[in-house]
Amino acid sequence: MEANGQQNHLKAYGITYWALDKNYKVSWLLNYRGGSFLLPDDNSIRKECQIRGVTFEVLSDATANSILEEISSPSQNMETVVLEKAPKIAVYTPKGKQPWDDAVTMVLTYAEIPYTEIYDEEVLSDQLVLYDWLHLHHEDFTGQYGKFFGMYRNAPWYIEQKKDAENLAKKLGYNKVSEEKLAVAIKIRDYVIGGGFMFAMCSATESFDIALSAEGVDICETMFDGDASSPNYQAKIDYNSTFAFKDFILERQPTIYEFSDIDTSKDRGTSKRVPFEKDYFTLMDFSAKWDPIPTMLCQNHTQLVKGFMGQTTAFESKTVKANVLTLGECKINGEARYIHGTKGKGMFTFYGGHDPEDYQHHVGDAPTVLDLHPNSPGYRLILNNVLFPAARKKKQKT
Repeated sequence: MEANGQQNHLKAYGITYWALDKNYKVSWLLNYRGGSFLLPDDNSIRKECQIRGVTFEVLSDATANSILEEISSPSQNMETVVLEKAPKIAVYTPKGKQPWDDAVTMVLTYAEIPYTEIYDEEVLSDQLVLYDWLHLHHEDFTGQYGKFFGMYRNAPWYIEQKKDAENLAKKLGYNKVSEEKLAVAIKIRDYVIGGGFMFAMCSATESFDIALSAEGVDICETMFDGDASSPNYQAKIDYNSTFAFKDFILERQPTIYEFSDIDTSKDRGTSKRVPFEKDYFTLMDFSAKWDPIPTMLCQNHTQLVKGFMGQTTAFESKTVKANVLTLGECKINGEARYIHGTKGKGMFTFYGGHDPEDYQHHVGDAPTVLDLHPNSPGYRLILNNVLFPAARKKKQKT
C-alpha cells in the first residue's frame, strides 16, 4: 500500500472488506509499506484482486513470518492488527437526489463496500443498533436548512427541501424541524455512547455538536422555524454536551453561510489566507504499538494530504476540546482538519471539507469520478475509518 506499489489504493480496501465478509483471516500491518493488508493466499482472493485492478504480492510462509517478526520488534514503529469481521455500515443520507454529492457514499460505491442508507425515520425507530459504523451525510442538525437561505432561498430545490423536511418532522410528531433534528442527534449521541462508531464530514461535524449544545434553546431565526430565536441564546449554549468542540460562537446572521466560528473557511479568505498551492495538511505520527487506534486512522502512503474546501472546511484549533486527538492539521492556518475522540463506549471521527478530490465544491457541480483518483490520500482516510471497527480492540495505552 505504499505510494508506488499499489495501482488502486481505494479498491484495496474493498478487497479487504470482501475477504472479511467471506470469513478470511486478515491482518492490517500498520506503518508497514503504507499500511498494507496481509491476506491468505487463495485463488479466489487473487482472482478478485485481478478483476478489481488491485496490486498484490504472493509471499511464502517464511517471508510472511519474517515480516511479522520485523513488525513485532520493539525498535520498529509498526504493529499487526487482526481484523475480525466486516462491519455493518449505515450512511445517514436523505431520500432522493440532492444538489450535491457525498464523498463517503462515492468511495464506498467505488471500493465496492456495501452499505445501507438510513435517515430520520430509521434513526428515531432505534435501527442504529443494527450497524457498527455510521456516516453522517452533509447534514444540518440545527434546523437551519444548511444555512443556504442567503444564496438559495428562491431556488426550487431549496424550497422543496424545506417543505420535505417540514413534512417529515410533522409526520414524526414534531412541531419544528429543529426539534426533530435534535431528537435524531440525541439518538446518534446515544448510539455512540453505547459503543457505536460515528464518522462525519463537512457541516455534519459542526452542526451535530451545535445541535447537542443547544438542546432546549431556540437558535433558529423566523425564516427557518416561524418564530423568533431565544433571547441571548449564545449565553445558553452548553459546551459540556458536545463531542468535540468548545467555546464556539454561533453565527446569528441567517444570510451568512456559516454555523459558527468552529469553521475556518472565512479566515482563509482574509489575513490568514491559505493559498491553493500551499493548502495541505499533515497527518500526525503516532506510536503503532502504544496508540494503534489513531495509527490505524492515519494509515496512508503519504503524510502530506491535499486540502479541500467545504461548508465546514476545517476546525479552529482553539475550539477543539483538550481530550480530542488531532489526527491531521494545517499549521499555516492553525486549524485541525481531522480529529478523533471517544464518547462513552464508542468513538467518533470528524473530517473537515466536502470532497478530497474537488478543491472547492459548489452546489450543482458534477460528482467526482474516482476512476481518475484511485490513489487519493484524502479518500484513503475515509476508508481507514470504514475498516477501523473491524479491528480486534486493544486497550489504548496513552
